[in-house]
Amino acid sequence: MARLIGDMTFDVVADFIAFVPQQIERDIRLFTGKTSQFIFISSASAYQKPLSHYRITESTPLANPYWEYSRNKIACEERLMEEYRQKGFPITIVRPSHTYDERSVPLAVHGRKGSWQVIDRIIKGKPVIIHGDGSSLWTLTHNTDFAKAFVGIMANPAAIGEAIHITSDESLTWDAIYDSIGRALGVTVKKVHVATDFLIACDPGLTGSLLGDKTHTVVFDNSKIKRLVPGFTATMRFDQGVRLCIDYLLSHPELQVADDEFDLFCDRIIAAQNEALKFFQS
Repeated sequence: MARLIGDMTFDVVADFIAFVPQQIERDIRLFTGKTSQFIFISSASAYQKPLSHYRITESTPLANPYWEYSRNKIACEERLMEEYRQKGFPITIVRPSHTYDERSVPLAVHGRKGSWQVIDRIIKGKPVIIHGDGSSLWTLTHNTDFAKAFVGIMANPAAIGEAIHITSDESLTWDAIYDSIGRALGVTVKKVHVATDFLIACDPGLTGSLLGDKTHTVVFDNSKIKRLVPGFTATMRFDQGVRLCIDYLLSHPELQVADDEFDLFCDRIIAAQNEALKFFQS
């Protein structure tokens, strides 16, 4: 890479693919003295879990004992801010939350092959799993809205040395999110609420994405990005965005990837919970 970029310099370098501090060390070596701004894509999952206050600002502490991905992002941020404070490396940190586009429907619980298997279950009238009781709040941001704010901080001197999250102002319960998916499909979603602890006990791989992220209510204060990018506001409501997702997914068969393992997992979890209910209802 150093050979390829040679003597080139850059107005902005944006890194979406650094996940561990070693990759940040690489970037510092490559771009020190070569860019006027280095934008690092971190994650809003880095914010304190569980939260001490429901409303998240950029000064909310960073701590996530449940998800290594988030802890690595925190370590990357700390290394970059150290380089900024000590040597003036022109860092801007961006913390997106759940950002989506038309290729994947945002969901609470899904398998390793993406969203299609859950959508397929909804279409076929099969029950789908939502963690907890479905009442926690979640924030979904369409990629076109994220882009407006992101472009606004590029080459923006006021953003140097700052950490900024970019999200929608819309906060919806998980039940409301799934109801919007159902309306986009023209069906009623059969929701089954399952305790997060039980889901994680059955599949420890869900620990990070649930206990380290989606289990917790998140409401973001976007005052900072609105100060830095005057006029920015997210305008794509989720009920609008999810219709774009569903239309795209249904018209692109190559995205309709079956996940038999996850489908069986859902059936078994729901059957186990129903069996337990029978015991107490008998």
